[in-house]
Amino acid sequence: MNAAAKHELTPADNNTMADIGHRVERLGIEIADVNGVASELAALGVQQAQNVSSVTRTSGQVLDTTTKLSNSMAEAVQSAEEAERILTASTQQIHDTIHKNTDRMQELSNNSLNLKESLTSVDNNVQEVRVASRAIGQIARETQLLSLNASVEAARAGDAGRGFAVIAASVKTLADQIQGFADQNAQSLEELVEVLSGLQDRSQASAQTATQAIEDTAAATEASTQLTNLSQSVSKLVKDIEALRAPVHENIRASTSINEELSDLDQSVKHFEKQLGTLQRRADSILDISEDLMVFIAQSGVETGDTKIIRICEKAARQIEALMQQAIQQGALSRRAAFDRQYKQIPNTDPIQYFTEYVDWTDAHWQPIFEKVQQADPRIAFSAAVDVNGYLPTHNKIYSKPPSDDPVWNAANCRNRRIFDDRTGLSAGQNTKPFLLQTYRRDMGNGEFVLMKDASVPLYIEGQHWGGLRIGYKV
Repeated sequence: MNAAAKHELTPADNNTMADIGHRVERLGIEIADVNGVASELAALGVQQAQNVSSVTRTSGQVLDTTTKLSNSMAEAVQSAEEAERILTASTQQIHDTIHKNTDRMQELSNNSLNLKESLTSVDNNVQEVRVASRAIGQIARETQLLSLNASVEAARAGDAGRGFAVIAASVKTLADQIQGFADQNAQSLEELVEVLSGLQDRSQASAQTATQAIEDTAAATEASTQLTNLSQSVSKLVKDIEALRAPVHENIRASTSINEELSDLDQSVKHFEKQLGTLQRRADSILDISEDLMVFIAQSGVETGDTKIIRICEKAARQIEALMQQAIQQGALSRRAAFDRQYKQIPNTDPIQYFTEYVDWTDAHWQPIFEKVQQADPRIAFSAAVDVNGYLPTHNKIYSKPPSDDPVWNAANCRNRRIFDDRTGLSAGQNTKPFLLQTYRRDMGNGEFVLMKDASVPLYIEGQHWGGLRIGYKV
């Protein structure tokens, strides 16, 4: 019936269908543009939702930190006030004790010095007594000598000198007693001198100790002064912390308000993100409908602007299939290598590029076909093949330049050996219909996009679906 309907179409009908096809094409382009904008909005919505959530979390952390700071400041004030109280009391107690000890030490030092002077005076008196004691001893010796002489003279005089002998004996007895007293006095004086010497030494040591104690007390007084200054510093610190608490509390109130507003904004953005996701799905659905309609019109036999591109794509796809199948049959390429899905990341590439076992072979045999396709129509911007995962091993020469250190430049000029798992890339690689028409915005890097149409034809190698051949062309 469809075949009969085709034969019954008049030239006017064909013109009408062609006109519908052009209108559908323009509609598809506009829908693709809207879809691209919706995709960007959805991505932006997700990013904004993440940013708002991050800001909300950060705001919550700031509020929590500020609250902890306020609590810490309160604790610091309490601790500082307690330290101030203890320091003030301790400083006063130390000051009073040092003052009392200073007075006592000064009195002790004065008493020690007075004792030393008294001992010196006593020592002088003892020296005078010692001299007198020696004189007494000398007198006793002379008296004894006189008594001896008197005894000798009495003995010579006989009975006439008997009275003189009695006197001589009495003088001798007196001399002996004086000598005994003198010796005893001398011994007592020596013992007294030793005691006085010890007292003088101890008095000197006490005076030195008292002097050192006074000096130490002076140092302690300085330390007490420093403690007083420290107490005053702590008091100032308390006042400074108290002055800071007011703005911190104000910050807490402001942070709480901001956090509540951010939480509301977070909920709004999440709702916006959800709605954008719905918009994206609806836009994708509309784009699918428009693309199906373009395919339907192209399959109807009516010539449209896409017909020539589809035929070029079909012809090139058959050539690629034949080349790879021939290589497998001749042993130039193993079937396992032809379906290698172990994508090995190429170091130091941004965007990331990957290597597979068949890349060298496809560069040598596919790239010449892609170059001819690119020259077949002025609208064609590129041609390349992607596997079912969107991996694009070989591209046109203009898009296969060696990577540089500039990721933006690489995104536009190093498009081979990359995985394009976006909607268009995956659809082209996974499509099993005779052909697929898609309209999309091509990312050229550096925030630039170009509206493109994509015609793709599936590739089968050894009866297995390998991927699809893509031709990107200007609208």
